[in-house]
Formats: sequence, C-alpha cells, structure tokens
Amino acid sequence: MFDALTRQPDDPLLALIGLYRKDERPGKVDLGVGVYRDETGHTPIFRAVKAAEKRLLETQDSKSYVGPEGDLVFIDHLWTLVGGDTIDRSHIAGVQTPGGSGALRLAADLIHQMGGKRIWIGLPSWPNHASIFKTAGLEPAGYPFFDVPTQTVLFDTMITALQSAAAGDAVLLHASCHNPTGGVITQAQWMELAAVIAERGLLPLVDLAYQGFGRGLDEDVAGLRHLIGVVPEALVAVSCSKSFGLYRERAGAIFAVTASSSSADTVRSNLAGLARTSYSMPPDHGAAIVRMILSDAELKRDWQAELETMRLRITNIRRALAEGLRDRWQALGAVASQEGMFSLLPLAEADVMRLRNEHGIYMPGSGRINIAGLKTAEVDGVIANFKNL
Repeated sequence: MFDALTRQPDDPLLALIGLYRKDERPGKVDLGVGVYRDETGHTPIFRAVKAAEKRLLETQDSKSYVGPEGDLVFIDHLWTLVGGDTIDRSHIAGVQTPGGSGALRLAADLIHQMGGKRIWIGLPSWPNHASIFKTAGLEPAGYPFFDVPTQTVLFDTMITALQSAAAGDAVLLHASCHNPTGGVITQAQWMELAAVIAERGLLPLVDLAYQGFGRGLDEDVAGLRHLIGVVPEALVAVSCSKSFGLYRERAGAIFAVTASSSSADTVRSNLAGLARTSYSMPPDHGAAIVRMILSDAELKRDWQAELETMRLRITNIRRALAEGLRDRWQALGAVASQEGMFSLLPLAEADVMRLRNEHGIYMPGSGRINIAGLKTAEVDGVIANFKNL
C-alpha cells in the first residue's frame, strides 16, 4: 500500500541547515534557521533553565503521565505571563501542548470541530501556518500584510480584508515579533483591529512565539491584552521555545478566552479530547522547567534579566544593519524599528544564491533573515556583501 504514496518535498529551511553544515568555509554565516544565537554563534541554555533542571533532578519523584490537559500549574503561571489580569481567570481554558505548533494544530482542530471553515492569514506569514490549518480542514484566506520593497505593514489592507470576512471566520494574528517580516502593529492599530474583529463576529487566533524579544515582556502582549478585553472569544497559541530557550523540549499551550466559566469548562473538555486522540499526553520536562522558573522569584528574575540581554543584543544588531544597509536600500532603515528575530529583505532568489555561493551567507530564498543568527563581528562583512549585490 505504501506504493500509493508520492515523495513529499523536503522543507526548504531544514534543507538549508544541511547545506550550511556541509560548507567548510570558515567565514560562513547562518541567517536561516530560526533560533537565537549568542556572540559565539551558540544557542545557549538559560541559567534559570539549568538551575530549574537541577532542582527537578533532585526533587522529581515520578515519570507518570501528566494527563491530556498537562501541568495545570504551568498553565496557570504561563497565562499570568501572557494575559495578566485582563480577563477573569475562570473564563480561561488552557491546555498544555507539544510546542507552539501543537497549540496551533489543537486550535485549528477546535475551530473545525466548532464548524469553522475559513481562517484569514496576512501574507507573508510563517510558512507552516497555512499547512497546519489546511491539514485540520480549514480554508486559509490570504491577503497582503507586508510590502517588502517599502518595508511597510499594510494595515489598511488588513482592515479592508477583515471587514469583508464572514461572521464565524477565524483570523490569525501575530502577537508581536512578526515572523517573517518583523513588522509592527502599533497599539492604536491594535485598538482599531480589535474593534473590527468584535464588530464582524470573527474569532481571533493569536500566535505568541517570541514574548520578550521585541519591546519587552509586557509590551509584547499589550495588543493581545487589549484584544481579549474587547472580543467575547479568542484563542491564544503560546510557544516557550524562544522565550525560555526550550526549542527541543516542545513546551507550549493553547488558551481559549470565553464569555463564561461554564463555556471555559466546555472548551477545555473539547481541547483535552482533541489532544487525547492526537498525541494523548504532552511532554512534561519543558513545562516543568517553565513552571519552576515562574514559581520561584529568584529564578524568574534571573530568567527575565537574561531574556532582556538577548532582546537588547537583537535590537543593537538591528540598528547596525539598518544603518549600514540604508545606503543601498533606503527602505531598510525600517529594520531598526522592526521587532524580534526576523526581517524580510527585498532580495531576488538570484541574490540569495549569490550570497550563498560567493560569500557563504545562508538564508531562505524568500530573503527572510534571522537577525539573532548574526554575531556583532560579522555585521560589517554581511553589510558589505549585501551592498555589492
């Protein structure tokens, strides 16, 4: 029966990782894979994570299942970090998931189970978004969100698209640190966006994967908190991969904001049921680490301090890149005011291949670069090679 299958194409970003590893040139630069790297080119383990793991090693007394809903203390602390006190806690239904991707898939399955058919996505977006939603049975409806040549968020286009959406449609939003563009929605725009979503009866699904990497922990969820205070219902998919450096531990959660405690209980039971038939139980280790960090004042302070150091490093590299590249592309001065790990540069695929072949600078064919993949010492060289295109 396997003969009925056709080989699926390799993920281009994962293929890029393999090409980079095979390149033996000493000055090669990886701007592709979406992980944070420090000045040594290493993806570090947070000090607070190491300390929490040590405590877990000494105190954990069981490896039994955690249940489909996951670690409930982790869920509670993570929602406090994300939602603050915006919504009555009894109106929140949360379930632990295998990373942010697991949260998005569970959200998509829930939307489909509720009878939802369409989800609006601003383009460009993280490539796996549309694939996840299609596989769950939803129809992605795309609209232009970001203009690459001018490095501009097309907010008016977004509002126009959503004003034509049907009641009951879902809409995907990036809470902050937009992947792949870095484009920023201002707080005033979040207010206008929330009003349109509420008026049209749309269901927002907010992807929060980089809290703390943009303007700060609270600042990066200010728009999200306003939104959930305005709309009656929402879904929030949270990843701990970047904010806690737990990429391989697959720690995440899906939260539903509901109109009542009874509705929250119903939604929670459906999310748990969907989880049970998908992956049964979530992995425990990463969530236990996050729970321990957020439960301990000293560990939490150290985690916040290290996260802030990482944020400032990214910000400084953004400014240096913007200053160096604005002579070649005036619009790239906007890179300095964008947020998070990524920016999407106005490069043709031929330019990307030239940078790779001639200079060992690796990035996807789209021109999306991982700012956090750069060392400060590499910035001037990268700028010079870009300007010579």
